[in-house]
Amino acid sequence: MNRKHFLSALISTGAAFPAVRAAAAILPANETPATPILPPYLKKGDVIGITCPAGYITRDEIAAAVRIMESWGFVIRIGSTVGLKDGSFGGTDAQRAADFQDMLNNRDIKAIMCARGGYGCARMIDRLNFDQFTKHPKWIIGFSDITALHSHINSTFNISSIHSKMCNSFPDDFRTSDAVMQDTISSIYQSLIGTTMQYTALADPKNRQGSATAPLVGGNLSVLQSMSGTPSEIDTKGKILFLEEVGEYLYSLDRMLGTLERSGKLSELKGLIIGGFNRIKPDDPGEEFGRTLYDMIYERVGKYAYPVCFNFPVGHQRNNYALKCNAIHTLQVSNTGTTLVEKTI
Repeated sequence: MNRKHFLSALISTGAAFPAVRAAAAILPANETPATPILPPYLKKGDVIGITCPAGYITRDEIAAAVRIMESWGFVIRIGSTVGLKDGSFGGTDAQRAADFQDMLNNRDIKAIMCARGGYGCARMIDRLNFDQFTKHPKWIIGFSDITALHSHINSTFNISSIHSKMCNSFPDDFRTSDAVMQDTISSIYQSLIGTTMQYTALADPKNRQGSATAPLVGGNLSVLQSMSGTPSEIDTKGKILFLEEVGEYLYSLDRMLGTLERSGKLSELKGLIIGGFNRIKPDDPGEEFGRTLYDMIYERVGKYAYPVCFNFPVGHQRNNYALKCNAIHTLQVSNTGTTLVEKTI
């Protein structure tokens, strides 16, 4: 996606900063699961909490994100885990769970921005009580290791969330940052205030054409496959699934995709979106895996008919745009490119 496509997508919805939409504005689609529950969209003066459910980060490292989100008109509340350190974690499992729980329960906080990814959500997720969250949903924001929270919240409670960059990816100076950086950060704001989101991706000769309308779910491949057999396991039946990954060997990717296939996660999809699979580790000499990512995907999904899109702008990369997980989208894959449009009225 480029800046022109992103901005034109916002303009095409009627305005770059439309009125806040209620959760009931999301339309159900034919042959899809029950209509997802969208938390209320944010307005100026609303509070966003920042917490560390996974890796460690300092207050200085979130300062730019705080400034930018305050410039959007939001009030920022920094959680107790920001600046805490326990090995690579943002505090102990108990501390991270307690901070996240406080933000889930606090009615004044309308969205929770995870400060960074890394590793740690799976260690504390079973300590959380979502009773207040289900009564008063709020937006959970992040990606990478935060996929564990998206998967749990989307599948268990049918509540939507936002897969996007986090505090550690905000630029020091938004005004002088490049177009892709500005647009990806702005997409977080647009998602939070209720903009009808629309994205495009360039055509890929390996794409499989088609269209589908369904809830969008997914995230980091390794985190998703690690959720298999747990209460946080992703529900993909009748959904559009998006996947991204970073820093893995080809054989590891194949094994993880195999886990999704064997657990039935690829058989009843409405569509498949492949985002960035970056910094793939080189094979050891003499141990070349001999398959590309394209090969591995089609070995798993070649027998199905749903559309497949490659190189979508999501993942561990600069063009990582905000996606509303468990919100209904229409995916259209053609010989001229791919569009993903949030389904609203």
